[in-house]
Amino acid sequence: MPDALNEAAVRAVLADFKDPETGRSVMQMEQVRDLRVADDRVSLTLALTTHSAPLWKETQRDVVELLRTGLPQVKAIDVQLAIHERPAPRQGEFGLAAKSIIAVGSGKGGVGKSTIAASVALGLARAGSKVGLMDADVYGPSIPHLLGVQQMPPPDGNRLMPADVSGLKVMSMAFLVPAAEAVVWRGPMLHKAVQQFLGGTAWDNLDYLIVDMPPGTGDVALSLSQSVPLTGAIVVCTPQDVALLDAVKAIAMFRKVNIPVLGMVENMSYFVCPGCDKRYDIFGSGGAKRKAEELGIPFLGEVPINIRIRAHGDEGRTAENFNDVDSAPFLEAISYRLVKNLAEQHKARPPLPTLSVL
Repeated sequence: MPDALNEAAVRAVLADFKDPETGRSVMQMEQVRDLRVADDRVSLTLALTTHSAPLWKETQRDVVELLRTGLPQVKAIDVQLAIHERPAPRQGEFGLAAKSIIAVGSGKGGVGKSTIAASVALGLARAGSKVGLMDADVYGPSIPHLLGVQQMPPPDGNRLMPADVSGLKVMSMAFLVPAAEAVVWRGPMLHKAVQQFLGGTAWDNLDYLIVDMPPGTGDVALSLSQSVPLTGAIVVCTPQDVALLDAVKAIAMFRKVNIPVLGMVENMSYFVCPGCDKRYDIFGSGGAKRKAEELGIPFLGEVPINIRIRAHGDEGRTAENFNDVDSAPFLEAISYRLVKNLAEQHKARPPLPTLSVL
């Protein structure tokens, strides 16, 4: 324990405290500002990036606890938060400015993959991150319907402009193809569409680009892996064994194209009767969590069957699920665990700085 209470003592205590995004010391990255020590009081501003927005409050509490433990002579600690601006590096052949690119996939259709993809994006954006949502489910694009947006803004020159849904940037094949028209494309056309969405859209500077994948194992995952360095993938499934069999195939597919699997989400986990509060495991329960443990994959959370989730999606108001006391905790937990797991990975092995492609 330092004998004297001064700025040097505070800096020494914080020297090994890691920034959630980079896994590097907040002192080394100059993210501790306005440090003041007066008598037995310490005050400072901790600057964090919007990439780690879901962890801001937790990180603030951790700094306070570290100072309280490391400097027991301190009677009052005031840690304020500020935004640390750290632009996203340019990634891939298109120079996409996104810090984390995350695919959301499933082994089969009908498991609520698009709802989970939209919810992850909304959860991150609501927390304060800069988020884009790319609907790469070219055969059945449903993201615009779920979010209640019908069209994108006019192009800006040769750049597509994403729709803006309360700060969430959205691009989808549904904006380009009439609703009643089927997309019948082979691999090269799919590859071109993915490239157009990645490189031809004015995403600007993103913390996260969430990519809603087509169900199953197909060409889009290969196109993504060839075009940009994906941070990883989330696999969505329901509890029953037949769905888990297909989910395992999706996991194998992501691994085959060198896309890390960041976690599994179990949708439609169970149903709680609104009238009697009795729980019904309609499709079984806990299958995804057990399979994730078996495969050594993080389990990001479960989402129970909730009539309002279905109704909000049909009405284009998926964002309202975050105002629903029965749905919001489950959806917020998935986004939190995703970012928390990424932060833990970075603490254990800080990523090398990425050079921007001019």
